[in-house]
Amino acid sequence: MERTPGRVLVIVPTYNERENLPLIAARLREALPEVHLLVADDNSPDGTGEIADRLAEQDDHIHVLHRPGKQGLGSAYIAGFRWGLAEGYDVLVEMDADGSHQPEELHKLLNRVARGADLAIGSRWVRGGRVLNWPASRQILSRGANIYVRWMLGIPVRDATAGFRAYRAATLDKIGIDDVESQGYCFQVDLTLRTVRHGLRVAEVPITFVERTIGTSKMSRAIILEAFGRVAVWGVDGLPERLRRRRR
Repeated sequence: MERTPGRVLVIVPTYNERENLPLIAARLREALPEVHLLVADDNSPDGTGEIADRLAEQDDHIHVLHRPGKQGLGSAYIAGFRWGLAEGYDVLVEMDADGSHQPEELHKLLNRVARGADLAIGSRWVRGGRVLNWPASRQILSRGANIYVRWMLGIPVRDATAGFRAYRAATLDKIGIDDVESQGYCFQVDLTLRTVRHGLRVAEVPITFVERTIGTSKMSRAIILEAFGRVAVWGVDGLPERLRRRRR
C-alpha cells in the first residue's frame, strides 16, 4: 500500500459459500496481511459458518459473526458495519465471498481512502475497469441499471451498484445506517446516494470484476425489481432539491 488509512476490516457476507470462503480468505490474508476479515454468515446450511469458525481459530485476524438465518446482503453488511464500528476500525470494506472482487486489488481502494476519499468504489464502468466471463445479458443489465440510477438520482457515479467498496468509519456514522432497509443492488445505491447527499467525497477506482466459478449467483428478479422501485421513489423525493440547485 502507498499509504495507510488506519485499521481496516473487510466484511464478507456468506450464505452457502463453503468452497469459496477458504480461497478468498487465503487470498486476502496473502495480499494484505495487516487487514482483518469479518465473515458474516447467515446460518448457511452447507456449513460455511463452521468453516469460518475453523479459520478464525487458526488466525487472530479473522472473525465470525453468526446470524440466525438468511436475511439479505444489506442486512449482513449493516450488522458487519455495526460490529466493526464498535470494535474501533477506521475503514470498513465490502467484499464478495465468491472471488468476483479480487483481494489483490483492495489496495487501490484503500489508497484512495488514505488520500481523502470518504467512500472508494471498485468500479467496472470507469476507464480501466472491466468484467471477465460475464454474459452480455448481465453486462447490459448492470450498465443499464447504472444509467437509470444516474438519470433518476442525479449522482455522478458510474457504478453505484458496485459491491466492492471501502468506507471511512466516519462516513458510515454520518450517513446513518440504522434506518437502511434496502438490499442487493438497491443497498449499494442507497449508501452511495446517502454519501453524495451528505456532501462527502466519492472516488471510483477501476477494477477487474471476475464472474464466480464456484457456486451460484444470489441475483434474483426480486432484487432487481426492488432496486428499480426504490430508485424511482428516491428520484421523485429528491427532484425538488435537484431543480432548486439547477435554478441557482
